[in-house]
Amino acid sequence: MAILMTNDSILPEIEASAHCDGPCGVYDPASARIAGEAVQSMTKKMLALEYPKVFSSESMAAYLNTMSRYAAIKDEEAQKCKHELLVLWTDFFKPQHLDAHPELHTTFWQAAKLCSACKVEVSSMHAQELMDAIEAIHTMFWAIKGREVPWIRAS
Repeated sequence: MAILMTNDSILPEIEASAHCDGPCGVYDPASARIAGEAVQSMTKKMLALEYPKVFSSESMAAYLNTMSRYAAIKDEEAQKCKHELLVLWTDFFKPQHLDAHPELHTTFWQAAKLCSACKVEVSSMHAQELMDAIEAIHTMFWAIKGREVPWIRAS
């Protein structure tokens, strides 16, 4: 038995193990869904934003300000989505999950690539593909946890 010495006392070594890097319950694909929805929402807003019909400094400034704000939010949320997905992929999912979900790695890889595509493009098709991939990940995640959690979107 090993012992751990601290400044004030001697404590016995405690052995611990966990399924993932953090205590179970801290992982949830909902945060990726929320970020993905923001990406899709900003993409739709960017595509719907009309160029000023009457050109002036003020109308052009307002248009560029709005477009740049939409783009900044879209890019930030796509990066956040990628981070959330990569944490799930690398920290929660384990090799034994591949038996039940052989598509796991491909789904995550494609989702991460779609996050990047959504940052550099304004594509409603890629934004929808990202949401579809997040839904597939949601389904795999909750199946592994042994729960049926419905796919519900905020928008």
